[in-house]
Amino acid sequence: MSAPLPNVPAALATPLTEDRLGALARVTDGLDAHALWWLSGYAAGLASRAGNAAQTVPAPAAEAQAAGRLTVVYGSQTGNAKRLAEQLARQGEAAGLAVRLVRADAYPVRELKDERALYVVISTQGDGDPPDDARALVDFLAGKRAPELKQLRYAVLGLGDSSYPQFCAIGQKLDARLAELGATRLLPRADADLDIETIATPWLAQALAKAKEALKPSAPLATVTPLRPLPAAPTHHREAPFSAELLLNQRITTRGSSKDVRHIELSLEGSGLHYEPGDALGLWPTNPPALVDAILSTLELDGDESIEHAGHALPLRQWLSDKRELTKLARPFVASHAAQARSDDLNRLLAPDQQPALAKLLEHSQVIDLLRRHPAAWTAQELVAALRPLTPRLYSIASSQKHVGNEVHLTVAHLEYDDGDGLRWGAASNHFARAEEGARLPVFIEHNERFRLPADASRDIVMVGPGTGVAPFRAFVQERATVGAGGRNWLLFGNPHFRSDFLYQVEWQQALKDGTLHRLDLAFSRDHVKSPHMDVRAFARDSRKVYVQDRLRERGRELFDWLENGAHFYVCGDATRMAKDVHDTLLSIVVEHGGRSAEDANDYLNTLQQQGRYARDVY
Repeated sequence: MSAPLPNVPAALATPLTEDRLGALARVTDGLDAHALWWLSGYAAGLASRAGNAAQTVPAPAAEAQAAGRLTVVYGSQTGNAKRLAEQLARQGEAAGLAVRLVRADAYPVRELKDERALYVVISTQGDGDPPDDARALVDFLAGKRAPELKQLRYAVLGLGDSSYPQFCAIGQKLDARLAELGATRLLPRADADLDIETIATPWLAQALAKAKEALKPSAPLATVTPLRPLPAAPTHHREAPFSAELLLNQRITTRGSSKDVRHIELSLEGSGLHYEPGDALGLWPTNPPALVDAILSTLELDGDESIEHAGHALPLRQWLSDKRELTKLARPFVASHAAQARSDDLNRLLAPDQQPALAKLLEHSQVIDLLRRHPAAWTAQELVAALRPLTPRLYSIASSQKHVGNEVHLTVAHLEYDDGDGLRWGAASNHFARAEEGARLPVFIEHNERFRLPADASRDIVMVGPGTGVAPFRAFVQERATVGAGGRNWLLFGNPHFRSDFLYQVEWQQALKDGTLHRLDLAFSRDHVKSPHMDVRAFARDSRKVYVQDRLRERGRELFDWLENGAHFYVCGDATRMAKDVHDTLLSIVVEHGGRSAEDANDYLNTLQQQGRYARDVY
């Protein structure tokens, strides 16, 4: 046993547990020097009061604290729910309310029984799944441990995509479950589609008004200085993007590849924007000019006609280019077009029992396809009103700002294909692909606190990033090399072909050579590669397709040992297939190598998520 530190009271020499150190690291993450000095004084004051019983002031009971407070909880996958929750919290504070803003995975569920006013802003992912940061809270509320909530008044704002069958399913489930537990709605649940503000803006206004009516504490509460106040909005943000210069637009797949993947470098010089590994860059795209021309031609509309809508008067061509969604087809527009075209076929697709067929249409068709297959007469005014607003696209950042300075790097797959009726594109990827070096692009930073490197740099990390999902892990490795992190880095990467699709191959080879990457396992599914090693001479033909989850399964014992010794596990990429397959493989590894039941294995992974040691950036 080590001796106590000299001149330090024994109580102070007692080390914190690992869990408490982790909690302290999460609290202090991102604080500047001024805030850390303030926190040290705050902690010292708490310690002095704890050491002098005569001066100890009892904390207000949880019930008293909650009586006049509004708690806003958010669960967010891409940042939209977080943004709206922050907006609501700011509005509440400006109105004089005591507001607590909490991410779902940080919400102390033991306090739920004492809450009096609770607003939940939560998204639904994929096929009715909660966002990663809300899984534990959703499970708790659905389970037997959830308390009666007869004292609670609440409201739920759900976010989703009506292209999916389970549109806003998580918001609906939470709204129903809170009512089932005895809580009272302050206002009806709202379900926001991808044109979020259409529903969210009026709901936020109603929610604020209801909160001001409801929160009338009988006695004033003690003034509490928040430990981490809401950050001030930066000069450049989602609604005020920075015009970034394009420095490099380089294809990093070979000409023989079926994929056109670009390495993009942008300058943030003069923007004041800062990012951390794990954050995303948002781009406000413009639609491909050829697509705009095709829609104008198909509908025989004049692109120069001035259209006034929602307080703005713009030429129709500009509406279609900059303001309206053309590359993503949505159910509301299908319904509007079905009425406009008087199409029995489209109306049948909208029936509840035709959801799989509708989902297929939405996934594989764009607005132009609908207009051509089911002709209808649209006026310019009607078209602008019926189409969804264009939304920004988010890309995982592929660089460490400590390493690249005032630059930001991306890994972008250019979506371009011929469906037999002409070329089709993705709006943002085409915007990047056709931009020339020196062009200016409207961008902003979307912070992602739940996808962060370990605060303890001696921890090992395992990164699963097939395809362009490798982007944030390029940033992770750069960051860890720059700060001299002591933990090991293990990357699992996959793509169809070794020779044409091995993204950043030279960089990974160099990282292995200089010791900043400690392990690399590869899965090239169309090469049927049997060996996980990088040496192409060791590749052997196999009849099966090999994916990253297969490499995980092959290394299951070693992976479980890493996790048991404190490693952090990260996944980035496709949510609908890859991320689910990786999760299922993780469960089987914990069962096989951890000797746990399926239920205990699920609890094991939930615990890793709650500790911030299992994080996903999936889309």
